[in-house]
Amino acid sequence: MLSCSCRRVLLRRRVLGPAWRFRVEKTLGELARLVDGAVAGDPQTSITGIAGIREARRGDITFIANRKYAHLLTGCQASAVVVSEDVSDCPIPCVRVKNPDMAFAKIVSAFAPAPPRLEPGIHPTAIVAANARLGSDVTVGACSVVQEGAEIGDSTVIYPQAYIGHFARVGANCLIYPQVVIRERCAVGSRCIIHSGTVVGSDGFGYSTVSGVHHKIPQIGIVEIGDDVEIGANVTIDRARFGTTRIGAGTKIDNLVQVAHNVDIGPNCLIVAQAGIAGSTRIGRNVILAGQSGVDGHRTVGNNVVVGAKAGVTKDIPPDKFISGFPAQDHERELRVQASIRKLPELVEHLKALEERVRRMEEPKQEPPK
Repeated sequence: MLSCSCRRVLLRRRVLGPAWRFRVEKTLGELARLVDGAVAGDPQTSITGIAGIREARRGDITFIANRKYAHLLTGCQASAVVVSEDVSDCPIPCVRVKNPDMAFAKIVSAFAPAPPRLEPGIHPTAIVAANARLGSDVTVGACSVVQEGAEIGDSTVIYPQAYIGHFARVGANCLIYPQVVIRERCAVGSRCIIHSGTVVGSDGFGYSTVSGVHHKIPQIGIVEIGDDVEIGANVTIDRARFGTTRIGAGTKIDNLVQVAHNVDIGPNCLIVAQAGIAGSTRIGRNVILAGQSGVDGHRTVGNNVVVGAKAGVTKDIPPDKFISGFPAQDHERELRVQASIRKLPELVEHLKALEERVRRMEEPKQEPPK
């Protein structure tokens, strides 16, 4: 038997659908001013919600970042859409902007409630070492541990059940979500976000095999993370064997990524889910590693390289390349290889037919009877 409060929650979910809505109403003109966009249609159009283009209904505003999805506007139930400046024909009221992705992000922020934030202070159940140094307005949540010699910068929030190891450093204005582990002596810059389950500074995978026995090699280095880095959930970044594993400023790492010991990732990189980077690899600036891609150990990937999904990098890559496949090669060449592979069944049949023709041509001719 459900309680009255449970029934009200379930009823609200059925009425509002899977995405809970908030009681905000704005006009299309107001939203256009928010994002420095130009309105096409009635600027007094009432907007009460946000949604993806397939889920949108009356009162919602949606967006199209890529022209190839423009056909979805036909039959779209949204009251308005955010589009790029080069979209000239739109069947519903729209806001034209330079960057629909960024504009829609601002609109989402206008409708969504402020993210929950803990009040500054140390929860009674948290354990903070006497010689740990905490800046002003720091939050340490319930059951978190801040070990001896650790430093936490101003206005950083340590959510419940996080662990900050001995002599670790976390900069200012960071968000460290529940069950994050930052091991001893590792350093995190300012304005970083680290999501739940991530481990910074786990031991590198190093063993010496003698007579069939794997002997552990001490991993005595650290991890150093630059400013403005965001790290997704369940990411593992190994400490260096010696020296430092580095994540450059502004780099964004998706969920379930493995960064091995002594890896050096440059600034402003994008590392997508389930990518893996083996030990002592150097990744340049502005590099993109797409989902499930992998980089072999002791390799160098140059600046501005894009590594396609599931690609395997087995050699050094010069700057400004787009590579894919396994082993990874130039993307256009890989596309030709894949196109050829898909023609293999037809090519095999064609080859069999040619072999049969050759066989018949090579058969000895029988002399006609005299």
